[in-house]
This record gives sequence, C-alpha cells and structure tokens, in this order.
Amino acid sequence: MLVIDYDTKKSIREAFGKELVELGKKYPQLVVLDSDVSCSTQTAMFAKAYPERFFDMGIAEQNMITTAAGLSLTGKIPFAATFAVFATGRTYDQIRMSVCYQKANVKIIGTHGGITVGEDGATHQALEDISLMRGLPNMTVIVPADCNECAQVLDYAAEHVGPVYIRIARNSLPDVYPSDYKFNPQKAQVLKSGCDLTLISNGDVLAEAFKAAQILAENGIDAEVISVPVVKPLDTKTIVESVKKTGYAVVVENHSIYGGLGSAVCECLCESYPARVLRIGMQDCFGQSGTPKELLNCYGLDAENIAKRIVEIEK
Repeated sequence: MLVIDYDTKKSIREAFGKELVELGKKYPQLVVLDSDVSCSTQTAMFAKAYPERFFDMGIAEQNMITTAAGLSLTGKIPFAATFAVFATGRTYDQIRMSVCYQKANVKIIGTHGGITVGEDGATHQALEDISLMRGLPNMTVIVPADCNECAQVLDYAAEHVGPVYIRIARNSLPDVYPSDYKFNPQKAQVLKSGCDLTLISNGDVLAEAFKAAQILAENGIDAEVISVPVVKPLDTKTIVESVKKTGYAVVVENHSIYGGLGSAVCECLCESYPARVLRIGMQDCFGQSGTPKELLNCYGLDAENIAKRIVEIEK
C-alpha cells in the first residue's frame, strides 16, 4: 500500500536543477536558456556546471523561446525555463509559430505553476498554462508530482523528439511515489484501488488528493486514485476503465477548471463513456497573495476541503 510522508518535503525545483546537470553529462548537445530567474528556476546549477551551454536571455521571454527554436534547428536540445505564467502567456505566439508549427525539439519548463506560487500573488500564479499548451498541435504536456517523477520526466523529455511543456511547482513536496517508480509517458498510474469514485489528479495537489481519499475512506467512501502526469496525450484507457467500475470521476488540479486536466477528462469520458464528473480546481477566478497552505485551503484544494466537497455531493 502506498504510504506518503507528508512531514518530509523536498524542493521539486532543486530536483529539476540537479537533473539538468546530469542530463548535461549525457547529452553534449543539450543547452539551457533562462530569462533572468535562474536562481529561482534552479537552472543556475546547470550554468555553473556548463557555462558555455547556458544562455541567460534577460527579461525577454519571447526572445528566449525563439532562440531556443533556432538552436533546436541546429541540432541542439534546448531546455528553456522561466515562471510558468511567463513561459506560456507572454510567449504564446512564439511557442505556437516557432516551436509547435515547426515541430521544433524545444523543452519548455514552467516553474512556479498554480496558486501555490504563494505570496507573489495573482500576477505570478499561472492558472491557465496547461490549457494554453494542450491546445497547441504537436505539444506534449506533463505535470510531475514529486522530485522522483520530475527527474524521470526530464529524462523522457530529453529523449523525446518534439515540443514538450513541463510544469513544476514552487513549493516543496512530499514524495508520492516509491523509489522504484518508473514514469511511463503512455500510462497513468493507479495509486489506490477503489469502487465508489475515481479521484484523478497530478502535480503538487496529487498528495492532497491521495490524503482526501484516506479521509473519504473514514466516511465509508472507497475512492480509486489515479495519477495523470501526462495531460496530453492523455491515457484515456486507464481513466475509462476506472470510471466504468466506479461510475463517477472527480478531478483535482492546481489550475483553472477550464482547459486543464478536468477538461481533458470530461472530453475523454464524453466521447468514450459518459459519466458524472466533478472538477475541483480554480473556479474561473484569479488567485491572491498568501502562503501555499493558506491558498490551498482558501480555494478548496487541500485534502480536507476536497473530501468535504465530495462527501457533500455524495449525501
């Protein structure tokens, strides 16, 4: 049985920075670009290890993406990193035309995703980045939930030929997966079996969703928990098989309920197995300033509020 130590948390950004250095050893053609936030994104680790392969583009995110596209066309494997709100919003046209249209081999890393950016407030909380990226042809969209998964996702991205968007959190996270976990880009993971409902999540709120399932069990509700790190292309088979068994899906995401994982699940079920879906996420609103814990509680994305919402509907 999966056991999560919620008291021990690790920086997923630090895991990202360390894995970039390891990938730099394996791929001489790998280069990293950043837009003047390398200490926050942790790409500074790569800059120290490989200064000749690191490019600080300044506060010019559009130039960063266009440059990354150009580098990819010369045979490089560019990883371009900045805050998710800037990586996808400020650069959307460049990603659409210079990266996706050309199927350029560019990896875009959006750090500081979701409301758990915290005190930086609404202007820096990307709540629509997954929606923007999954709507683009040729783009793969991945949201890892812990340090182990993040490292493996980066390995996959370096091997995969084509555009990839990876969204990681600012806040430190508990380990969700055991040490022998193997990321499979084609397969969602059933973390807990159940028969009353299917609880689907990813990223930094996956641990909250799993804890919510434990609370639900105390209320006599047996939830199946599925981790879906790859939002696009979606593993529809695992989701449909689970919902056929439970009859009901609940999606928890640190993102707007429009266009993200919840929408992807609704589209999947509408086409393959129509069923009731509850989307728990940001309800068509901006966030505000506060600690990650305060904001998760305020917007109903902590375990207690997730469970409470489901119990109220089940009554």
